[in-house]
Amino acid sequence: MKHRIAISLLCLGGFAVAAPAGASPFVFNNGNVDGRLASASRPQTAGKFEIESADDFVLANRTLINSASFTGLLPSGTPLTDVSRVRVEIYRIFPKDSQNPPSGRVPSRTNSPSDNVFDERDSFVSTLNFAAALLSPSFSAANSVQPGGIHPLPNQTTGGNGAVTGEEVRFDVTFAMPFDLPADHYFFIPQVALSDAGDFLWLSSVRPIVAPGTPFTPDLQAWARDQFLDPDWLRIGTDIVGGAPAPTFNLAFSLQGQAQAVPEPTSLALVSLAMAALAVRRRQRPALA
Repeated sequence: MKHRIAISLLCLGGFAVAAPAGASPFVFNNGNVDGRLASASRPQTAGKFEIESADDFVLANRTLINSASFTGLLPSGTPLTDVSRVRVEIYRIFPKDSQNPPSGRVPSRTNSPSDNVFDERDSFVSTLNFAAALLSPSFSAANSVQPGGIHPLPNQTTGGNGAVTGEEVRFDVTFAMPFDLPADHYFFIPQVALSDAGDFLWLSSVRPIVAPGTPFTPDLQAWARDQFLDPDWLRIGTDIVGGAPAPTFNLAFSLQGQAQAVPEPTSLALVSLAMAALAVRRRQRPALA
């Protein structure tokens, strides 16, 4: 009986130690806007083809992403009520969710977003709510990637579409159902649709990330594609802008949520020991007559 009680206590202790202590706040910030680049990112709408711009983040543990923010340009004079739709997509890194080998229409797919989306939320179907705030009525980016500026090999390097000025706007989005993301390396892709002419251009942020941003390794450069390049992607700096050396870019966004606690290795060892002890005890029981 004493042995049975000891084993039971060991089991209970092991499971108690192994039980997650709960979630902890998760905050990721890709850094402040730096004015070097603005890259188009919009869903497909009537008369407009889809464009996606992407930048990466890393999760060490399973994380629920509840909300996000991102900053970009709207055409000068555009009322914020002209924003008709916001979508957020999450991609994993190639070759996950992808055809492999790739088509060969771009210089490289190493460290690119995958071919296909991993998960998404969209105001069009009420899985995302958004609010837009005007930060500056006039903000300039030194270069841009605009509709018509994305091409497959051998014409991928255009130098960009040049400087652009518009309204600096921050979008704050909340997700009706949080993104439930296992530990992994991901790409964040926001898209904004406007009712009238013009496009949302996502603004670049500092690279490498510095305070108040959240540095991480490896911090991959930003990528882009349109529906004519799909499923491939181009590096905005290395492939599209080009140069010697070519610039590389991050894009301005932040994420908020809850990181899920995981058992410590010592806790898992206690659980294993307890289970093994139970198994030994069962084998030692005398057979019933």
